[in-house]
Amino acid sequence: MATQAPATSGINVSDEFNALMARIDKASHILRDNAEKCEEQNNLTDEVAEVLRETGALKVGIPRELGGYEFSPRQVIETIARISYEDASTGWAFMALQMVTGTTAAYLGHEAARDLYPDVENDRYAVIAGQGTKLGTAAKVDGGYRVTGHWHFASGISLASHIHTAAFCAETGEALVFTLPKEKAALIDNWDVMGLRATYSIDYTLDDVFVPDSHVYQVATMEAHIGGAIYRMGLANMSGICHTGWALGVGRRMLDEMRELVRKKTGAPNASVDTDQFHAEYADAESKLRSARAWAMEVWADNEATLDRGELLSTEQETLTRLMLNNTTWSVQAAGAIVHKWAATAALRRGALQRFFRDLHAGTQHVTSGPVVLQNCGKWLSGLAPDSQWVFLDLQES
Repeated sequence: MATQAPATSGINVSDEFNALMARIDKASHILRDNAEKCEEQNNLTDEVAEVLRETGALKVGIPRELGGYEFSPRQVIETIARISYEDASTGWAFMALQMVTGTTAAYLGHEAARDLYPDVENDRYAVIAGQGTKLGTAAKVDGGYRVTGHWHFASGISLASHIHTAAFCAETGEALVFTLPKEKAALIDNWDVMGLRATYSIDYTLDDVFVPDSHVYQVATMEAHIGGAIYRMGLANMSGICHTGWALGVGRRMLDEMRELVRKKTGAPNASVDTDQFHAEYADAESKLRSARAWAMEVWADNEATLDRGELLSTEQETLTRLMLNNTTWSVQAAGAIVHKWAATAALRRGALQRFFRDLHAGTQHVTSGPVVLQNCGKWLSGLAPDSQWVFLDLQES
């Protein structure tokens, strides 16, 4: 049985979805045409940043009450998949920015919203990036906290005006999330990586920076002060939505790139794509991707129905959500490996196939699809932790 939550509004299936997708489709050539340049400069180009802003894509996670779109989980998955299809790094930076920007609005409340989201409908709102899985330190002081630490992986921070960062307060025993202007942090230009290069997921530090109480919330909260049911899942489940959409978009693009390559190779002497083995393995790759997508949508349809009833997700639903993300990530990785195998030397050369292959394998390393989460899923599903529940990314005894 799911746990009863306080009565709030249900899942919002936004009327803005089709219009936004049409705007993204119209601008998709800009995302695709800029992909190589983004990679070269280790950052999104101004043209790509403009698309994310002007299409309204960055509003998909902002509560409708503040003028955002507040997409349903499946609408968020589709939006991230669509952008990631054009460029995996753009999709990764976008998924991080829209999630943090939206959840900050929901979890902080009205005082912070007046500061950070003064006029969303007219594009006057904070865009927020940062890191929530590694904890810095926070000292409680009059009116707020003083925060110190060093964090990694601030994906999309070049587009952000503010930072969201997690720290532990020893005085209160709480892990908290702090939101502050980006200029208060020291940014470290150290993003030298093999994959997801254009995400510009650099490090940053804070040294005894004051953050007022109004801009602080508990890292594991599921209480939304603004917005509807989607925010009652907490950061870990919201992150799961994002990474699911990213993997599905990347997987679809890699298989479609392979289809284009097949058209060029077929009929040539000893073409490997004309073998029964290729036919079978390509079918297997399609099966992996389509099966992963089907289960993802099934899981989120069930989750949406529960949240729409005013309930929180059960431990079983949270477990299946995390397991589904692991399955999606590694099913897409397996499909990508099949594409890489049969693309042969074409995948070695600079271009979309090489870039997507590198970005895909970088994306598999995210903690949400890591082995510890998978092990905890198996522990609960096998009945070995019946009294446990999920707290952020950990399975803990109740």
